[in-house]
Amino acid sequence: MRRILVIKHGALGDFVLATGPFTAIRAHHLGDNVTLLTTPPFVDLARQSRLFDQVWVDTRPKIWNVSRMWELLHRLREHDIARVYDLQTSKRSSFYFRLMRRPKPEWSGIARGASHPHVWAERVHMHTVDRQAEQLRLAGISHVPHPDLSWVKADLTHLDLPRPFALLAPGGSAHRVEKRWPASYFADLTRQLIAAGLGVVAVGGPSDAAATHAVAQAGGIDLCGHTTLAELVELARRAQVAIGNDTGPMHLAATAGCRSIVLFSKASDPALCAPRGPVVRVLRRPILAHLPMEEVLEAALKARNP
Repeated sequence: MRRILVIKHGALGDFVLATGPFTAIRAHHLGDNVTLLTTPPFVDLARQSRLFDQVWVDTRPKIWNVSRMWELLHRLREHDIARVYDLQTSKRSSFYFRLMRRPKPEWSGIARGASHPHVWAERVHMHTVDRQAEQLRLAGISHVPHPDLSWVKADLTHLDLPRPFALLAPGGSAHRVEKRWPASYFADLTRQLIAAGLGVVAVGGPSDAAATHAVAQAGGIDLCGHTTLAELVELARRAQVAIGNDTGPMHLAATAGCRSIVLFSKASDPALCAPRGPVVRVLRRPILAHLPMEEVLEAALKARNP
Protein backbone atom coordinates (compact mmCIF):
# COMPACT_ATOMS: atom_id res chain seq x y z
CA MET A 1 0.00 0.00 0.00
CA ARG A 2 1.35 3.38 -1.04
CA ARG A 3 0.27 6.76 0.33
CA ILE A 4 -1.17 8.99 -2.38
CA LEU A 5 -1.75 12.68 -1.67
CA VAL A 6 -4.30 14.83 -3.53
CA ILE A 7 -4.10 18.62 -3.08
CA LYS A 8 -7.24 20.70 -3.66
CA HIS A 9 -8.07 23.85 -1.75
CA GLY A 10 -10.89 25.89 -3.32
CA ALA A 11 -12.94 27.83 -4.21
CA LEU A 12 -16.21 25.92 -3.94
CA GLY A 13 -16.86 25.76 -7.68
CA ASP A 14 -13.36 24.46 -8.33
CA PHE A 15 -13.76 21.84 -5.61
CA VAL A 16 -17.02 20.61 -7.15
CA LEU A 17 -15.43 20.40 -10.61
CA ALA A 18 -12.62 18.31 -9.09
CA THR A 19 -14.99 15.55 -7.95
CA GLY A 20 -14.49 13.80 -11.29
CA PRO A 21 -10.70 13.71 -10.87
CA PHE A 22 -11.16 12.62 -7.23
CA THR A 23 -13.16 9.62 -8.42
CA ALA A 24 -10.61 8.79 -11.13
CA ILE A 25 -7.70 8.91 -8.69
CA ARG A 26 -9.52 6.68 -6.20
CA ALA A 27 -10.29 4.12 -8.93
CA HIS A 28 -6.67 4.18 -10.12
CA HIS A 29 -5.34 3.61 -6.59
CA LEU A 30 -7.81 1.09 -5.19
CA GLY A 31 -5.10 -0.67 -3.18
CA ASP A 32 -3.45 2.48 -1.89
CA ASN A 33 -4.04 4.96 0.90
CA VAL A 34 -5.44 8.11 -0.72
CA THR A 35 -5.31 11.30 1.37
CA LEU A 36 -6.80 14.69 0.51
CA LEU A 37 -5.17 17.94 1.63
CA THR A 38 -7.83 20.64 1.58
CA THR A 39 -9.11 23.72 3.39
CA PRO A 40 -11.64 23.69 6.26
CA PRO A 41 -14.84 24.48 4.27
CA PHE A 42 -14.57 21.25 2.27
CA VAL A 43 -13.55 18.74 4.95
CA ASP A 44 -17.05 17.43 5.75
CA LEU A 45 -17.98 17.08 2.08
CA ALA A 46 -14.72 15.28 1.30
CA ARG A 47 -15.21 12.83 4.17
CA GLN A 48 -18.78 12.10 3.11
CA SER A 49 -17.58 11.20 -0.37
CA ARG A 50 -15.68 8.14 0.96
CA LEU A 51 -13.16 8.71 -1.83
CA PHE A 52 -10.35 9.34 0.66
CA ASP A 53 -8.86 7.32 3.47
CA GLN A 54 -7.89 10.50 5.31
CA VAL A 55 -8.64 14.19 4.92
CA TRP A 56 -5.96 16.59 6.13
CA VAL A 57 -6.80 20.21 6.86
CA ASP A 58 -4.56 22.83 5.29
CA THR A 59 -4.96 26.23 6.92
CA ARG A 60 -2.53 27.66 4.34
CA PRO A 61 -0.31 29.24 7.00
CA LYS A 62 1.93 32.19 6.34
CA ILE A 63 5.59 31.23 6.22
CA TRP A 64 6.26 33.15 9.44
CA ASN A 65 3.63 31.13 11.33
CA VAL A 66 6.23 28.72 12.62
CA SER A 67 3.99 26.25 14.47
CA ARG A 68 1.52 25.84 11.59
CA MET A 69 4.30 25.60 9.01
CA TRP A 70 6.04 22.96 11.12
CA GLU A 71 2.82 20.93 11.32
CA LEU A 72 2.43 21.10 7.53
CA LEU A 73 6.09 20.28 6.95
CA HIS A 74 5.82 17.26 9.26
CA ARG A 75 2.84 15.89 7.36
CA LEU A 76 4.51 16.33 3.98
CA ARG A 77 7.78 14.78 5.07
CA GLU A 78 6.95 12.08 7.58
CA HIS A 79 4.24 10.04 5.89
CA ASP A 80 6.26 8.47 3.08
CA ILE A 81 4.14 9.91 0.30
CA ALA A 82 4.72 8.07 -2.96
CA ARG A 83 2.76 10.24 -5.38
CA VAL A 84 1.06 13.65 -5.30
CA TYR A 85 -1.74 14.86 -7.56
CA ASP A 86 -1.65 18.63 -7.26
CA LEU A 87 -5.08 19.64 -8.57
CA GLN A 88 -4.69 23.13 -7.14
CA THR A 89 -1.65 23.93 -9.35
CA SER A 90 -0.99 27.22 -7.58
CA LYS A 91 2.22 28.83 -6.44
CA ARG A 92 1.47 27.66 -2.91
CA SER A 93 0.79 24.04 -3.81
CA SER A 94 3.85 23.98 -6.08
CA PHE A 95 5.89 25.30 -3.14
CA TYR A 96 4.86 22.18 -1.22
CA PHE A 97 6.88 20.16 -3.74
CA ARG A 98 9.98 22.00 -2.54
CA LEU A 99 9.14 21.09 1.06
CA MET A 100 9.12 17.35 0.37
CA ARG A 101 12.06 15.16 1.38
CA ARG A 102 14.47 13.78 -1.18
CA PRO A 103 14.02 11.65 -3.09
CA LYS A 104 10.92 13.58 -4.10
CA PRO A 105 7.66 11.70 -4.58
CA GLU A 106 6.13 11.38 -8.01
CA TRP A 107 4.34 14.67 -8.65
CA SER A 108 1.55 15.53 -11.07
CA GLY A 109 1.25 19.29 -11.44
CA ILE A 110 3.10 22.40 -12.56
CA ALA A 111 5.90 22.43 -9.97
CA ARG A 112 9.38 22.68 -11.44
CA GLY A 113 10.98 19.25 -11.26
CA ALA A 114 7.65 17.36 -11.23
CA SER A 115 7.86 13.79 -12.53
CA HIS A 116 4.54 14.19 -14.39
CA PRO A 117 4.41 17.87 -15.37
CA HIS A 118 1.45 19.60 -16.92
CA VAL A 119 3.07 22.74 -18.21
CA TRP A 120 1.50 23.03 -21.67
CA ALA A 121 0.98 26.75 -22.28
CA GLU A 122 -2.58 26.26 -23.53
CA ARG A 123 -3.69 24.77 -20.21
CA VAL A 124 -4.82 28.22 -19.08
CA HIS A 125 -7.28 28.33 -21.99
CA MET A 126 -8.97 25.04 -21.09
CA HIS A 127 -12.06 24.50 -19.00
CA THR A 128 -11.12 23.29 -15.51
CA VAL A 129 -12.66 19.85 -16.14
CA ASP A 130 -10.76 19.35 -19.41
CA ARG A 131 -7.50 20.72 -18.00
CA GLN A 132 -7.53 18.36 -15.04
CA ALA A 133 -8.50 15.41 -17.22
CA GLU A 134 -5.45 16.08 -19.39
CA GLN A 135 -3.25 16.50 -16.32
CA LEU A 136 -4.32 13.07 -15.07
CA ARG A 137 -3.90 11.51 -18.51
CA LEU A 138 -0.26 12.59 -18.47
CA ALA A 139 0.03 10.87 -15.08
CA GLY A 140 -1.36 7.59 -16.41
CA ILE A 141 -5.09 7.96 -15.63
CA SER A 142 -6.96 7.74 -18.91
CA HIS A 143 -10.60 7.98 -17.80
CA VAL A 144 -11.91 10.89 -15.73
CA PRO A 145 -15.69 10.91 -15.14
CA HIS A 146 -17.87 14.01 -15.02
CA PRO A 147 -18.21 15.89 -11.73
CA ASP A 148 -20.50 13.93 -9.44
CA LEU A 149 -22.27 14.60 -6.14
CA SER A 150 -24.59 11.59 -6.13
CA TRP A 151 -23.05 10.44 -2.83
CA VAL A 152 -24.07 13.60 -0.95
CA LYS A 153 -26.82 13.05 1.60
CA ALA A 154 -28.60 15.59 3.80
CA ASP A 155 -31.76 15.80 5.88
CA LEU A 156 -33.99 18.80 5.11
CA THR A 157 -36.90 17.92 7.39
CA HIS A 158 -36.10 20.93 9.58
CA LEU A 159 -36.79 23.28 6.66
CA ASP A 160 -40.27 24.42 5.71
CA LEU A 161 -39.86 24.40 1.95
CA PRO A 162 -42.46 25.49 -0.60
CA ARG A 163 -43.51 23.03 -3.30
CA PRO A 164 -42.59 23.51 -6.07
CA PHE A 165 -39.75 26.01 -5.79
CA ALA A 166 -36.90 27.72 -7.62
CA LEU A 167 -33.47 27.97 -6.00
CA LEU A 168 -31.70 31.33 -6.28
CA ALA A 169 -28.00 32.03 -5.68
CA PRO A 170 -27.96 35.84 -5.88
CA GLY A 171 -24.55 36.38 -4.29
CA GLY A 172 -20.95 35.71 -5.20
CA SER A 173 -17.42 36.67 -4.35
CA ALA A 174 -17.42 39.73 -2.09
CA HIS A 175 -14.52 41.31 -3.98
CA ARG A 176 -15.93 40.59 -7.47
CA VAL A 177 -19.09 42.68 -7.50
CA GLU A 178 -18.98 42.81 -11.30
CA LYS A 179 -19.94 39.12 -11.27
CA ARG A 180 -23.26 39.88 -9.53
CA TRP A 181 -26.60 40.49 -11.22
CA PRO A 182 -28.19 43.36 -9.26
CA ALA A 183 -30.06 42.27 -6.13
CA SER A 184 -33.06 44.34 -7.21
CA TYR A 185 -33.28 42.21 -10.38
CA PHE A 186 -33.33 39.05 -8.27
CA ALA A 187 -36.13 40.63 -6.22
CA ASP A 188 -38.14 41.36 -9.39
CA LEU A 189 -37.45 37.82 -10.63
CA THR A 190 -38.72 36.45 -7.31
CA ARG A 191 -42.03 38.30 -7.64
CA GLN A 192 -42.52 36.99 -11.18
CA LEU A 193 -41.64 33.40 -10.25
CA ILE A 194 -44.11 33.49 -7.35
CA ALA A 195 -46.76 34.85 -9.70
CA ALA A 196 -46.04 31.90 -11.99
CA GLY A 197 -46.69 29.43 -9.15
CA LEU A 198 -43.15 28.79 -7.91
CA GLY A 199 -41.90 29.31 -4.41
CA VAL A 200 -38.44 30.86 -4.17
CA VAL A 201 -35.57 29.87 -1.86
CA ALA A 202 -32.38 31.94 -1.74
CA VAL A 203 -29.04 30.58 -0.53
CA GLY A 204 -25.55 31.95 -0.01
CA GLY A 205 -22.82 32.77 2.46
CA PRO A 206 -22.33 35.67 4.89
CA SER A 207 -21.26 38.10 2.15
CA ASP A 208 -24.49 37.41 0.24
CA ALA A 209 -26.88 38.53 2.99
CA ALA A 210 -27.95 41.77 1.31
CA ALA A 211 -28.85 39.98 -1.93
CA THR A 212 -30.75 37.14 -0.25
CA HIS A 213 -32.55 39.66 1.97
CA ALA A 214 -33.81 41.40 -1.18
CA VAL A 215 -35.25 38.06 -2.31
CA ALA A 216 -36.93 37.63 1.09
CA GLN A 217 -38.40 41.13 0.88
CA ALA A 218 -39.96 40.11 -2.44
CA GLY A 219 -41.63 37.06 -0.89
CA GLY A 220 -38.91 34.40 -1.04
CA ILE A 221 -37.33 32.35 1.74
CA ASP A 222 -33.87 33.45 2.88
CA LEU A 223 -31.61 30.57 3.93
CA CYS A 224 -28.38 32.57 3.65
CA GLY A 225 -25.81 31.16 6.07
CA HIS A 226 -28.19 28.49 7.34
CA THR A 227 -27.26 25.53 5.13
CA THR A 228 -24.33 23.19 4.88
CA LEU A 229 -22.84 22.32 1.51
CA ALA A 230 -24.58 18.94 1.66
CA GLU A 231 -27.91 20.64 2.36
CA LEU A 232 -27.38 22.92 -0.64
CA VAL A 233 -26.98 19.83 -2.82
CA GLU A 234 -30.20 18.33 -1.46
CA LEU A 235 -32.04 21.63 -1.99
CA ALA A 236 -30.89 21.62 -5.62
CA ARG A 237 -32.20 18.08 -6.11
CA ARG A 238 -35.64 19.20 -5.00
CA ALA A 239 -35.74 22.50 -6.91
CA GLN A 240 -37.35 22.72 -10.33
CA VAL A 241 -34.75 25.21 -11.51
CA ALA A 242 -31.72 27.04 -10.08
CA ILE A 243 -30.79 30.57 -11.13
CA GLY A 244 -27.71 32.42 -9.98
CA ASN A 245 -24.46 34.19 -10.61
CA ASP A 246 -21.13 32.57 -11.41
CA THR A 247 -20.71 31.34 -7.85
CA GLY A 248 -20.06 28.12 -5.96
CA PRO A 249 -23.67 27.19 -5.10
CA MET A 250 -24.51 27.11 -8.80
CA HIS A 251 -21.80 24.49 -9.33
CA LEU A 252 -23.40 22.42 -6.57
CA ALA A 253 -26.84 22.83 -8.15
CA ALA A 254 -25.75 21.98 -11.69
CA THR A 255 -23.69 18.96 -10.63
CA ALA A 256 -26.58 17.75 -8.46
CA GLY A 257 -28.67 17.56 -11.64
CA CYS A 258 -30.86 20.63 -11.19
CA ARG A 259 -31.76 22.54 -14.36
CA SER A 260 -29.50 25.56 -13.98
CA ILE A 261 -29.31 29.05 -15.43
CA VAL A 262 -25.99 30.74 -14.70
CA LEU A 263 -25.41 34.46 -15.22
CA PHE A 264 -21.99 35.57 -16.47
CA SER A 265 -20.41 38.97 -17.04
CA LYS A 266 -17.15 39.80 -18.81
CA ALA A 267 -15.42 39.22 -15.45
CA SER A 268 -15.29 35.46 -16.04
CA ASP A 269 -15.36 33.17 -19.06
CA PRO A 270 -17.90 30.33 -19.07
CA ALA A 271 -15.69 28.47 -21.55
CA LEU A 272 -13.17 28.10 -18.72
CA CYS A 273 -15.27 27.76 -15.60
CA ALA A 274 -18.99 27.27 -16.26
CA PRO A 275 -20.74 24.70 -14.08
CA ARG A 276 -21.06 21.22 -15.57
CA GLY A 277 -24.29 19.29 -15.28
CA PRO A 278 -27.06 17.60 -17.30
CA VAL A 279 -28.85 20.89 -18.12
CA VAL A 280 -26.89 24.13 -17.81
CA ARG A 281 -27.75 27.31 -19.68
CA VAL A 282 -25.46 30.33 -19.62
CA LEU A 283 -26.82 33.86 -20.02
CA ARG A 284 -24.10 36.45 -20.51
CA ARG A 285 -23.67 40.19 -20.84
CA PRO A 286 -20.42 42.17 -20.52
CA ILE A 287 -22.15 44.12 -17.73
CA LEU A 288 -24.68 42.02 -15.84
CA ALA A 289 -26.94 45.01 -15.14
CA HIS A 290 -27.64 44.99 -18.89
CA LEU A 291 -29.15 41.51 -18.72
CA PRO A 292 -32.95 42.05 -18.59
CA MET A 293 -34.94 40.36 -15.86
CA GLU A 294 -37.47 39.26 -18.49
CA GLU A 295 -34.84 37.23 -20.34
CA VAL A 296 -33.85 35.40 -17.16
CA LEU A 297 -37.49 34.80 -16.26
CA GLU A 298 -38.22 33.35 -19.69
CA ALA A 299 -35.24 31.01 -19.42
CA ALA A 300 -36.30 29.92 -15.93
CA LEU A 301 -39.89 29.14 -16.94
CA LYS A 302 -38.67 27.21 -20.02
CA ALA A 303 -36.28 25.22 -17.83
CA ARG A 304 -39.13 24.45 -15.47
CA ASN A 305 -41.27 23.14 -18.31
CA PRO A 306 -38.83 21.88 -20.98
